[in-house]
Amino acid sequence: MTQWQTDSWKNFTIKHLPDYPDQKHLDEVEKTLNNFPPLVFAGEVRSLKRALADVTEGNGFLLQGGDCAESFSEFHADNIRDTFRVILQMAVVLTSGANMPVVKVGRMAGQFAKPRSSPTETIDGVELPSYTGDIINDINFDPDKRQPNPDRMLKAYSQAASTLNLLRAFADGGYADLRHVQSWNMGFVKSGPQGERYRHLADQIQESLNFMEALGIHSTNTPQLRRVKYFTSHEALLLPYEEALTRIDSTSGNIYNTSAHFVWIGDRTRFLDSAHVEFCRGIKNPIGIKCGPTMKPDELIELLDILNPGDETGRITLITRFGNDKIGSYLPNLIRKVQEEGRTVIWSSDPMHGNTIKSGNGIKTRPFDRILDEVKKNIEIHKSEGSRMGGIHLEMTGQNVTECTGGSDDVTEADLTDRYRTHCDPRLNANQAIELAFLIADELKQNGH
Repeated sequence: MTQWQTDSWKNFTIKHLPDYPDQKHLDEVEKTLNNFPPLVFAGEVRSLKRALADVTEGNGFLLQGGDCAESFSEFHADNIRDTFRVILQMAVVLTSGANMPVVKVGRMAGQFAKPRSSPTETIDGVELPSYTGDIINDINFDPDKRQPNPDRMLKAYSQAASTLNLLRAFADGGYADLRHVQSWNMGFVKSGPQGERYRHLADQIQESLNFMEALGIHSTNTPQLRRVKYFTSHEALLLPYEEALTRIDSTSGNIYNTSAHFVWIGDRTRFLDSAHVEFCRGIKNPIGIKCGPTMKPDELIELLDILNPGDETGRITLITRFGNDKIGSYLPNLIRKVQEEGRTVIWSSDPMHGNTIKSGNGIKTRPFDRILDEVKKNIEIHKSEGSRMGGIHLEMTGQNVTECTGGSDDVTEADLTDRYRTHCDPRLNANQAIELAFLIADELKQNGH
C-alpha cells in the first residue's frame, strides 16, 4: 500500500465530487480553509474513541442523529437547540432501556454535502447539475446557483463553527442538567402515550436525584449531572473541504480531520479503490462505513484491512442500511464474516435509508412502521448470531415537521405537504424520534441487551 498523504486520495477513483469550473478559485479557498482554526480538537476525538471502545465492548450504546443535509437558510439557534434537546431526551430514554451510558453524536456542524443518484436533473426540458448540498451549490433550480461554488465551503465552515460554539455552551453550561429534564419537553411532546411515558421516566429520574441530593450529591458538586459529552459527525464526502481541515496534532503527532469528531464513508463511495476510503485510512478519527445491500462480506473485510489494519477498538462503526424487507437476507452474512475474521466493530442500525418510498402524491417519505420494523429485525438478528446491535443512526430533527408518515401522531400522506421542509431526505420529527427511542428501549430490554 502506498504511503498516505493528506492529498493521496487524488490518485484513487473519485466519485460524487463536484466539477468546479475554476480550479484556481478552488485552490484559493482550500488554502484559506487550511489556515483557519480547527473546528474540533484532537483530545475531543480521542475522548470519543474511548467512549466508542466501551460501546464495542458492550458497555455503551451509540446514538447518532440529526439532519439529512444541513442548510444555510434554516440555520438558527432554535433549530440547533431543539435537535440537541431531542437527542438528550432520546439518550435518557435509551439509557433507561439499555442500562448503560449512551454516546451522543449529532449529524450536525458539517453535514452539508449529499451524494445523488444522478449528476443532473431536468425540469421542463432544462437540464442542470443536481443539488448536492449547500456546501456545493444551491437548492434553487437556477443555472448560476446550481454551478458548484468553492466559496460555499467558507460559509459552511462559519456555520459549523457557530453551531459547535452553541453546542458546547449547551453541553457544558447547565442546559443539559438532569434537574431540567422535565423542562426539555416541547409542547408537541406533552400529549399522547409517549408523552405520558416520558413524564413517568422523568419523574423517576427526579426521585433518584432527590435521593442523591439528600446524600449530598448534586449538580453543583458532581459535574456529570449537569454536563454531557456531545460529539459531531458527517459524511466525509467533499474531500477538498475535509483535506483542508486535516491537521497534525501537536501533542501526539497523529493526523486528525478537524471538521468533525466522527466521519463516515457513504454506501456509494466505500468501494475498494475509492478516494474516500483512501482519505479516511490516514486520519485518526473514528470512521463509519455505510453498509447497504451491495456490500459483500469479503469486500467488507478488505475495507477493514485498509481502514483498521491494527483492529483498534472504537475505530470502526458499521452502519447497516438495508430496508425492513431486505435486512434478513444481508445482515446475517456480514455478521458471520466479521465474527469469523475476529474483527472488532460497532454494529449500528440506519433504518432510514433503506425505507424511503414515494407517496401516492409523489413525495419522498419514510413510513414509521418500516423504520421500527428494521430496528426490531436488526436487534433480533444480532441476538440470533451471538452479536449485538450497539447503536442507532437516524435522520431526525427537533422541529415539528411532517416528512415521515405514521407514528403516534399518525402523520398521513395527505399531511406531508403541511410542514415538509427537508433539503434532501425525509426526517423523523421530534415526537417520532422520541417515540422510536421508547420502542427501541423496549426491544433492548426484551432481548436482554
